Amino acid sequence: MEKKESKKEQIRKRYQGIDQDEIDVIPAIPEDDVFEADKEKRVAVYVRVSTGDPRQTSSYELQKNHYSDVVSRHPNWSLVKIYADEGITGTSLNHRDAFNEMIRDCYDGKIDLIIAKSVSRFARNVMDCVGYVRQLAQLPSPIGIFFEAENIYTLDKDSELILTIISALAQEESHNKSESMNASIEMRFRRGIFLTPPLLGYDLDENGELTINEKEASVVRLIFFMYLYGFTCAQIAKTLTNLACKTKPGNTEWAPGSVLGILRNERYCGDVLARKTWTPNYLDHKSKKNRRNRNQYRTYDHHDAIISRADFIAVQQFIDNAKYGDNRFLPELKVVNQGALSGFVMVHPRWAGFKAKDYFAAVASVQIDEEYEFNPEIELNDGEFDLRNYEIARSQFFNISGKPFMTISNREIMFSDKCIHKFDENQYIDILISPNKRLIAVRPSDKGKKNALRWAKYKDGDIVPRKISGVAFLGTIYEILGWNLVWNYRIQGTYYSRDDLPVLIFDMSDAEVIMRESDSDQQPVNKENSLSTTGKSVIAYPTEWIHDFGYNFYTHAQVKELEGYAKTGKWDTDSEGIGYKDSAVSEMSDKNEIKENITNAIDEIEKRKNDE
Repeated sequence: MEKKESKKEQIRKRYQGIDQDEIDVIPAIPEDDVFEADKEKRVAVYVRVSTGDPRQTSSYELQKNHYSDVVSRHPNWSLVKIYADEGITGTSLNHRDAFNEMIRDCYDGKIDLIIAKSVSRFARNVMDCVGYVRQLAQLPSPIGIFFEAENIYTLDKDSELILTIISALAQEESHNKSESMNASIEMRFRRGIFLTPPLLGYDLDENGELTINEKEASVVRLIFFMYLYGFTCAQIAKTLTNLACKTKPGNTEWAPGSVLGILRNERYCGDVLARKTWTPNYLDHKSKKNRRNRNQYRTYDHHDAIISRADFIAVQQFIDNAKYGDNRFLPELKVVNQGALSGFVMVHPRWAGFKAKDYFAAVASVQIDEEYEFNPEIELNDGEFDLRNYEIARSQFFNISGKPFMTISNREIMFSDKCIHKFDENQYIDILISPNKRLIAVRPSDKGKKNALRWAKYKDGDIVPRKISGVAFLGTIYEILGWNLVWNYRIQGTYYSRDDLPVLIFDMSDAEVIMRESDSDQQPVNKENSLSTTGKSVIAYPTEWIHDFGYNFYTHAQVKELEGYAKTGKWDTDSEGIGYKDSAVSEMSDKNEIKENITNAIDEIEKRKNDE
């Protein structure tokens, strides 16, 4: 205890210090007064106006002239340069070329001081503002920024707190302006008042309405009809450049992307779709495609069309399908209207233009065979067990190896060995779907048929399953069935054969879900509903299966898979069906019309060029 007290006493004596007369104080160099220092300073001025409106030019010029005068009033200052950004936002440093040049010159040792009108003129982004202030202050020769409106010099020790507050207020002001602008745009769109940027083929009248500019419209028609005829965007761009056709800004050099933008623009068929893109972050101003992130507004026949709606829709389908390499003329959906597969639509394996609504419309467009209704009357003989309250358990609850099944992802389909052997090792199949009954049918096909898919191959003398790429159509199948695109599905098939015409039927309502364990808490199935796991995947089953084991003993042979098959008197599973085209697409120009329109458009363009 005494030792501890002695130590405390020693500390007290040491901190009493020594006589102040025994210490020589070497004074610090006074902090630099930015306006009164005798030291010469190389001064940069940063000027920015936030829009490209010509009315802002006066503000821009006044700022430059004012700060030129400010620098000239200080004899020890020399103006390095006035760095000026015009028509650039302050919430992001993207495209602020003059600002970025100024920062590079600071790092190169060319600048001692920066002057700006205000914090908001320098940057409306807190991180950018404070970040650059700190970087410049930490250079070997620290560089300060003087903000005139707030009277802040960033090399002052007390400047950072107030600078952070002011820049945060500037950022919030930009945020509020952004929100107000979005609200204003929303109100305009709801009332059918749309923004109309300059558009090739159209002029704006005194009321802001689109009116056709015939000189430019001939170029637009040429673009659409060349694409319908089979030309690529690159070929069209080259043709337009050779014809010296002008873009809306007046350029004569065309790029494939510019052609594609015109082909995708619904305004050419008289419609308007508002808010195709949106900006998630008001700070970086990066726009993204609007995938139902914000409300969209569409109006039909808003103005005079340059291209018919049927031709426009056909072009969209061609574009959607171009990435899958099928450049044939617009195909039809084939819907079976007789026999066991009545109501089934043939899946076009290389055409991405067909959507779920097209499959449902195809079925609704034809009169199909009346389906067989099964209402069994149970009659028991003496000594027979009454099994009316018993069920046949679903085979999915047991080992499915050796049974016909298929596995589907959003990109490919794989069939089991058993499926292939059921068709006597035929390598090609047709896939058909009944969108109303949620059934998929598979039947043998030939290599030469346009809808044929290769589902098997020979390897070392044996036939084995082959993955079927389905990127062109599986998204639509998922849409029809209401499936989750991130999950895989496995479905057991049932084999039927009559008249030497075999078919496999898959009831998609009884699909097992194969999901990652990390996804297994998503609806409509979850880990609690699953019965097994395989590796890092979970095999899950529809929640409806909670209520039963399978099908009633007497009716399991007549489950949904057999609707339209049993006792119909017709089999005809090889029926090709009849063609269906969307009513709009059916009015599309034929090849002769398209060719003639191309010739007329080129003649019109060359005639106008000669008249000029």
